This record gives sequence, structure tokens and C-alpha cells, in this order.
Amino acid sequence: MRHLALTLVAGTMFAAGSASADGLRLPAENWTIPYSGSASAIPACDSPNVLSTIQSRFVERESTYWSSNLTIVAFEKLRPVSFRPWGLDFIPRLFCTGVATTSDGKPRRVDYVIAESTGIIGWGWGVEWCLSGLDRQLGFAPNCEMARP
Repeated sequence: MRHLALTLVAGTMFAAGSASADGLRLPAENWTIPYSGSASAIPACDSPNVLSTIQSRFVERESTYWSSNLTIVAFEKLRPVSFRPWGLDFIPRLFCTGVATTSDGKPRRVDYVIAESTGIIGWGWGVEWCLSGLDRQLGFAPNCEMARP
């Protein structure tokens, strides 16, 4: 009976994609709910859709929680930092960095990650971001380090 239980547990782990038959981890795109694993499934760092999402969410957060009228007026020097830095068995992610100029005229470093299948209810890509000096809730503390690989 014990052997049967161990076999069921091992079979469940394999089906869930946490381990392969030889004990190695499987790439995320080979899971039972696969990711494409392709860089083309994630927009580029300078994609207008990504940047407008960051801008709109920044305005919403600033006005709702901090009674601030700050906006992001420009992005520059955007570049990728790393694609899938933690290995193939994690959700495909593209880490980016650059400079965002806010409406107070200050240039601030912006760090963000675009991840596959992390949009609303797991559909499409999602983005998490942090502007240096404006992480008031310390969600990516210290100084936006947790928004980087």
C-alpha cells in the first residue's frame, strides 16, 4: 500500500510539471498548463502597450492612495536586463530598466518585469513596475531592488 501511495505522489508531481522522470525540473512550457516559453509571447521593453500600462497604473496609484497628481510624461533609455534569469522551470519573464521622467520634471529609474500569462485571470502578459524614490508602500524595497532579477 505504501508503494502505491508513493507511486501516486510521484505520478502527480510528474503530471504537474514539477519533475521529470529523471528528477530534473521541466521547462515551464512543458507543464500541463504550458507557457510558450518564447520571447515573442512577451512584448518588448519599449512596447507602447507595456509603457501605457505602467503610466496608467502609476496615475491611478498616485491619485488613489497618495493624493498626488504625478504622472509619467516620458520614458527613455529602456533596455532589457534579463530573460528567464531563474531558469527554464519558472514562468517566462523579461526584466527591463530605464528612465521615466515624472511630471515634476525628475528623471527616475524605472524597473519592471513583463511576464507571460500573468495578465488578468492569467490571460496574456502582465507587468510589475517600480519607480525609484516613489515606492512609498515599500512593495519592492529597498529602492526597487525586488523589481529586478
